Amino acid sequence: MQSNQELAKKLVSHTPAYVLDEEKLLQNLEILKKIQEQSGCKILLAQKAFSMFSVYPVIEKYLAGTTASGLYEAKLGKEYFSGEVHVFSPAYKLEDMQELVGIADDIIFNSLNQLEKYGEFCRQAGKSIGLRINPECSTQETVIYDPCAVGSRLGVTVDKLEKLESFPDIDGLHFHTLCEQNADALGLTLKAVEEKFEKYLYACKWVNFGGGHHITRPDYNRNLLIKLIKDFSEKYQVQVYLEPGEAIALNAGYLITEILDITENQNIKTLILDASASCHMPDVLEMPYRPPLYQADYPDKKNYNYRLSSCTCLAGDVIGDYSFDNILSIGDRLCFEDMMIYSMVKNNTFNGMPLPDIGMLHTNKTYEVIKKFSYQDFKERLS
Repeated sequence: MQSNQELAKKLVSHTPAYVLDEEKLLQNLEILKKIQEQSGCKILLAQKAFSMFSVYPVIEKYLAGTTASGLYEAKLGKEYFSGEVHVFSPAYKLEDMQELVGIADDIIFNSLNQLEKYGEFCRQAGKSIGLRINPECSTQETVIYDPCAVGSRLGVTVDKLEKLESFPDIDGLHFHTLCEQNADALGLTLKAVEEKFEKYLYACKWVNFGGGHHITRPDYNRNLLIKLIKDFSEKYQVQVYLEPGEAIALNAGYLITEILDITENQNIKTLILDASASCHMPDVLEMPYRPPLYQADYPDKKNYNYRLSSCTCLAGDVIGDYSFDNILSIGDRLCFEDMMIYSMVKNNTFNGMPLPDIGMLHTNKTYEVIKKFSYQDFKERLS
């Protein structure tokens, strides 16, 4: 039986193209739905990772709503998703806040300054108000992805709250400390949250555990997650929210690319692709990480080694070194996996690179082009 990866390589009419695998998306959503049912939590789609709104009507059947990083994502969630709309930003502009109170259900502030500036305005508009806290509990080593790193600008530390004469008039607390982590990391975080903020938790109606929960990963400890949520919500009598982005579309899509040329220098054969790390999967350079590639492995694991690069002028626009069973040729197609999360929302047109098509491989094995981009899309970003 032909794999979905092979089918996507075959059915895509134009490369590069992001391809959402509907079957795998639904598998993820079923897992998340069961977590909600068994734990009593509400799960929100974090649009910063995946905001392909054409499938929001599918996702809204499984999840409770969306979470936004600002006005534009909040508007997108309100327009295309029928559930709750939550928003958090390190700081808000007045003109954005004036619009947000007509869109969002929950508005979360990053500092006591922002809460003082906008809290009453939001309260009068009937909004639920939250405050992001920083439990100062790092569970990861990569500083750029650690909201609890020394000097972090994200969240209010407990010493700031203890200096107040009374607890602010808010409905809930929010913390986000994880990045692609398992439930044991959440357990450590919850321990720190309770040790430092317990007396404030009893005053809350809801507590948001943030994102970074890799719930749909095969080795994720879902039973532990359910226990942590149930124990916490019962102890403090609060509604628990989770807002994963990656877990919704984890391993649920591809980037199909074509080999345009093959160069060789000092015994390194480099594939020049029509997809780019810098433009189409920037986390490869930013994080950095090595994206999974269908039917390929690490160097020397298979018969033939190649370096994968792009047709941009950036010398470091290198995706990585891989090995293959067979010799590759100009015109062959490759399939990068796990390309639905962060890639589409962070892509760009550096060097005038065209944006990839966006398509969907349906459960009935048909392919639909959702969006095509053109020179006009590049041009209108610039003037």
